[in-house]
Amino acid sequence: MELLRRFAMRRVEEALADSPVILLHGPRQCGKTTLARMIASEKGYTYVTFDDEVVREAAQHDPTGFVLNLPERVIIDEVQRVPEIFFPLKSEIDRERMPGRFILTGSTNILLLPDLSDSLAGRMEILRLHPLSQDELLQRPSQFLDQVFSADFTLSVRCDRLGSGLAERIVSGGFPAAIDRPSYHRKHAWYRNFVETIVQRDVRALARISSLDALPRLLRLAAGQTAHLVNISEIASAFHLSRPTIQDYVTLLERIFLIEHLSPWHVNHLRRLIKTPKLHVTDTGLASSLLGATVDTLQRDRVLYGQLLETFVFQELQRQASWYEAPVAFTHFRTKDGVEVDIVMEQSYASVVGIEVKAAASVAARDFRGLKKLEAANGDRFTAGVILYDGEQIAAFGERLFAVPIRMLWEM
Repeated sequence: MELLRRFAMRRVEEALADSPVILLHGPRQCGKTTLARMIASEKGYTYVTFDDEVVREAAQHDPTGFVLNLPERVIIDEVQRVPEIFFPLKSEIDRERMPGRFILTGSTNILLLPDLSDSLAGRMEILRLHPLSQDELLQRPSQFLDQVFSADFTLSVRCDRLGSGLAERIVSGGFPAAIDRPSYHRKHAWYRNFVETIVQRDVRALARISSLDALPRLLRLAAGQTAHLVNISEIASAFHLSRPTIQDYVTLLERIFLIEHLSPWHVNHLRRLIKTPKLHVTDTGLASSLLGATVDTLQRDRVLYGQLLETFVFQELQRQASWYEAPVAFTHFRTKDGVEVDIVMEQSYASVVGIEVKAAASVAARDFRGLKKLEAANGDRFTAGVILYDGEQIAAFGERLFAVPIRMLWEM
């Protein structure tokens, strides 16, 4: 695969102009090192990596001396492997507060490690890098977020259905090295090796756990539960391990960006809302590989197809939001009566958008039940409700309610 321009680069360049430290974090193999090396080449940064055993040992032996001897502008790759340097970095920044002094990359979410993230509070801008989005693969930034937050859809737009092409995108996922492989067999082999490497390398470095073999099984189970409400007791029942132990393992998988929780949307005056998060695997190519799912599998198993499609849309929206100018918060909406909206997006307090996902080629008025419930709960804050479906035309189903072909998510 040719080297693709990452749309997050603009956010990195903005942060370099006013932040002493930029942390670029996300799952292994999503493109952090490639982007860091590109920055090093273009902007004259020195590049060091803690994947290099000698460099890592030197930093662990004398973290203060290591930081004091660093060049003026430096990129430190896989910084989570030497957490001892965070406090020396803080001291160095406080001594000489210069924008763009350090660029750090990490394959662990340090936001889940409060002591480390707090040490650089107010000094560090944190940017999440995801696997490749569909519009990055096209090298044409999507305008979907602009249009959905303004409820500005052109109703005359028509397009072709994706059909089996949608399942192909789900199964391929967004990890560059996997996409570059010529067949689904070879893509799945890459994902299997990816999981094995992370378990044997990153997990061992992060935590002492007694059952390393349980983690790939747990991740496979999580893949089968993607887009479902989190149920730790149900997950624990499949293992000879306690519920607290399984909870710790789930948290560990979240720390290394393999799974994530989508929090529930709620307000205090609505008491009949479910307050349980949803679980999503970080990439549908990874989930498909763990489940042995192919395009044919998804065409036959429509339940699994629906789950993976919901995760696929959620991840695409997150990827676009990661370089969007305004912060976007993600939640899901579900009442105790089972009325739900798959994805809720909010811009501060001013604008709420609901997204429902359908694998079907048609949409009916009854499909907007959850979106209308969300609209009633938000009043004037509700900007738009959209059902993304594998259809051919954008259609209005009343004020602020739309059916939109799913390919418009990255082709708009």
